Amino acid sequence: MVIVSGCMTVHGERVKLPAVSTAEGTKALTHFTESFNKTNRQLDPALNPSFEGGALLAIDQAGIKAAKALRPQGNPGFRDLAFTDPHFTVPQQAGWPKYFIADAASNRKNARGRNTRWFLVFSRNGIDEQWRAVYLATFADNKAPELKTDKKGYAEAVPADAKSGLAVDPGKLSSTYANYLNTGKGSTFASGPQTDGWRERRAKDANRAGQRIMWEDSPATYPPVALRTTDGGALVFFSTVYHQQQTLFAGATISVGKLKGLVEGPPKKTNRMLFTTVSGQTVKVPAKSAGGKVAVLNRIEAKTAVKPL
Repeated sequence: MVIVSGCMTVHGERVKLPAVSTAEGTKALTHFTESFNKTNRQLDPALNPSFEGGALLAIDQAGIKAAKALRPQGNPGFRDLAFTDPHFTVPQQAGWPKYFIADAASNRKNARGRNTRWFLVFSRNGIDEQWRAVYLATFADNKAPELKTDKKGYAEAVPADAKSGLAVDPGKLSSTYANYLNTGKGSTFASGPQTDGWRERRAKDANRAGQRIMWEDSPATYPPVALRTTDGGALVFFSTVYHQQQTLFAGATISVGKLKGLVEGPPKKTNRMLFTTVSGQTVKVPAKSAGGKVAVLNRIEAKTAVKPL
């Protein structure tokens, strides 16, 4: 990107500039909302890439594919998503991709009946690209960790590499989390529902009567997004992938149920099935100098493929 002001030319790929203006951020959030509602009414997965990317595209598009197989006529009664009180957290960045966070009160409620505040990470890889939502998170009490801002109100983007100053570099979080879920080794992550609690639930399901389930987690290729918090740590969004192989007793048949739209290849009666899931995590990572553990604050996921074996 090149910006010309008077006789001075500023190269956006080399100079740190605000990722987005408030007006442009508002436009991106409006485009997401309108497109989200249209896609969920028509149940057309071809529409998702126009307003979503990365892990969120994989998760949401899979849901639309699954729903389309059950309701080919679409879902004209879909209750539209609506936002109020939008806020924008914008870092100054050089080069691409650029990103920002839009958080707004939604008309969707949590388990306690409270309206949730959605935190959407928007990203794009060039000036001619459409802003797309690549991560989504909600937080307890609708509050995210406090982010560091400068005197002009701009947030600080945290590099993905060893320059991050974090206990775990953002670029290594996907592999670190996948390795922990696979092995249970290490003390990087704080105890919680999405760490040791997740491993315990898997262990309970692994060998139930008449079935066996095996898991394998792996890093995802979607780039992480990280913003500095006021305590020197960072709020980081990243993704992983895991495969779940389910085997029932001989002669049994696994029913794919609502996932039939995600089945690869022709229908097949089988007692062995492989499910692929994309998972998006939002974590609080402490500064390397502070010590402490990575806390998983939110995780969303969806099965994206089903393969009969």
